[in-house]
Amino acid sequence: MNTPMSMLTTRGRVLPFSEKERTEEETGTLESSLLQLIEDNRRSSLQLREKTERSKKEAIRHAARTADLLVKAVNGGVEECFVNEKRIEAEIRSLAVTVARFGKQTDQWLAATHAVNSAVKEIGDFENWMKTMEFDCKKITAAIRNIHEDH
Repeated sequence: MNTPMSMLTTRGRVLPFSEKERTEEETGTLESSLLQLIEDNRRSSLQLREKTERSKKEAIRHAARTADLLVKAVNGGVEECFVNEKRIEAEIRSLAVTVARFGKQTDQWLAATHAVNSAVKEIGDFENWMKTMEFDCKKITAAIRNIHEDH
């Protein structure tokens, strides 16, 4: 029954002795349940940590792969620009040589043209000289004839 000795306090209330036994059984069950919950929580935390670590490693691998692909894509463009730059520089050197050659050829043509012009001018001058000489000779011939006829 409920005697003061057989009464125990549980959360501020006094329990009879039979309830104490039941509470100890419940406490054992409660303790094992709590231990089981703690163990389950520890296991699930460990699994979650492992899964997180795997996901982290996988994300790092994917990021590294993406970075490699981006570097290859950028380097491909840079390499193409470098090759094009070298090709353009070679073409510029070739064009500079061609321009210099054409410049020399143009100077030669100008010199030849001036020579021809001078020759034509001299021919023209010679022709004028010849005409002048012919006119002078005709004058002299006419004067000699006049002199000869007068005598």
